[in-house]
Amino acid sequence: MIAQQDDEEMSLLQRPERPTAKTPLPWDQFWILLFLEMPDPVSSYILAPFVPQLIRDIGVTHGDESQVGHYVGILQSSYYAAHTLTIFHWSQLSDHIGRKPVILTALSAISISMFSFGLSKTFFGLVVSRVVCGAFDASNSVIKSMLMDITDVTNMPLAFNYIPIPWMIASTVGPLIGGSLSRPADRFSDIFGRSELLKTYPYLLPCSISAFFTSIAWLVTYIRLKESVSTRTPLWELIKGFFGQSYSKSCQPSSNAIVDPGEANAGESQSKPLPLRALLTPKVLSVTASYAMTGLLQMSLSSVLPIFYATPIELGGLSLDPPRIGTLLAAQGAAHGVFQLLFYARLHDRFGAGAIHMTGVSSGIPTVILFPVINALARVHGIGMAVWLCVAIQLALTTSLIMCYPCITLFIRAAAPNSASLGATNGIAQVVVAVARIIGPASAASVFSYSMEAGHDAWLIYYFLITIAFLAVGTSLLLPRDPSVWEDSQ
Repeated sequence: MIAQQDDEEMSLLQRPERPTAKTPLPWDQFWILLFLEMPDPVSSYILAPFVPQLIRDIGVTHGDESQVGHYVGILQSSYYAAHTLTIFHWSQLSDHIGRKPVILTALSAISISMFSFGLSKTFFGLVVSRVVCGAFDASNSVIKSMLMDITDVTNMPLAFNYIPIPWMIASTVGPLIGGSLSRPADRFSDIFGRSELLKTYPYLLPCSISAFFTSIAWLVTYIRLKESVSTRTPLWELIKGFFGQSYSKSCQPSSNAIVDPGEANAGESQSKPLPLRALLTPKVLSVTASYAMTGLLQMSLSSVLPIFYATPIELGGLSLDPPRIGTLLAAQGAAHGVFQLLFYARLHDRFGAGAIHMTGVSSGIPTVILFPVINALARVHGIGMAVWLCVAIQLALTTSLIMCYPCITLFIRAAAPNSASLGATNGIAQVVVAVARIIGPASAASVFSYSMEAGHDAWLIYYFLITIAFLAVGTSLLLPRDPSVWEDSQ
């Protein structure tokens, strides 16, 4: 027993101290990653304000207002359904061929799919556009992996201090573009009234702006972005590996080098991407479960919010038009970005990533409770000061939930078995959270529509959302107070 205790004391004494000096951020590449964070959310936020009205316009609901939320949920989930089937393969591929080719492919998919969405006149066409985008858009996952490549444990929290800037811009400008420039021939008849194209395709203009912006991002990536993966596998080796042959030789050291076998095995295990089974460690599974429930909660709330705003008051909503919905969502995005930019690094240094994450998922509980409160006030007093105050409080609470994502990224980095498997580890988490994001919008929107139908419990949607919130709180307990706990144990 004494010997065992002495060994434990020695291991503690020999543990290397964590670096105190912070590494400067590599701004020559970091600003490009910040810029590349924008195309994906811009495309999503542009669609959010007008999708409910688009569903009505194409006639798929046949005038049944209670079915709008159902089809909005299907449309949102179609993106994540395709995303789920491909995101791990794109992330794993980026460990082998590099991050840059995968990012270029994703940007091309966003641009093409947004043009297609604006030209679609049927619900099937809308779904196909989102499926194509989801199947090829791995930008969010691979950019996170690239951010992990170019930062370390000392400057990564500082890097996430700047991540809100592109998301704030996207979540502010996107809803304004989508809400203001949809149906431009009707709203701005003096400018666009003579355009037969915009009369035939009333939602093409905002979609085209998103596609054009993504094309600019593609050019910036192609010209300025540097590859961050040092050891890459030749395409021919990957093709042989696809047909069952090993392509590990490309990652081994040169045969002319004299290397100790023990050092070679240790170095190889640290420099080679690991297979899937080796990645499924308890740490990876824990952070993945928490990430999935956080994504399920956030996507469910994000799906219900615009539907709740657009639904008539007598059916449980607020009866707001697309411009007002776009303004509210833009204000929400601006609040998210400003708060995270000013306070995330300080809160992280003071309380740790685990505490911020726990607080964020816990904020989902009062956020859900405010839905029936807002509708009850609107029924009794109309849309007045009390309603707007509650809406402001509800949107402010979602700020805390958004701050969970940078915390989870820190945990994913700490959970990765080695640095060469960051992309694949992140891909596992992205696959599971994509499944949650499929379930979230479709189930939440469908339950919302179901609860509005005659003879059903109007509170069913709130029971559903509050259950998800408690599950998110429960899975957050699987994470330590700080990612450094996991890093020190490796």
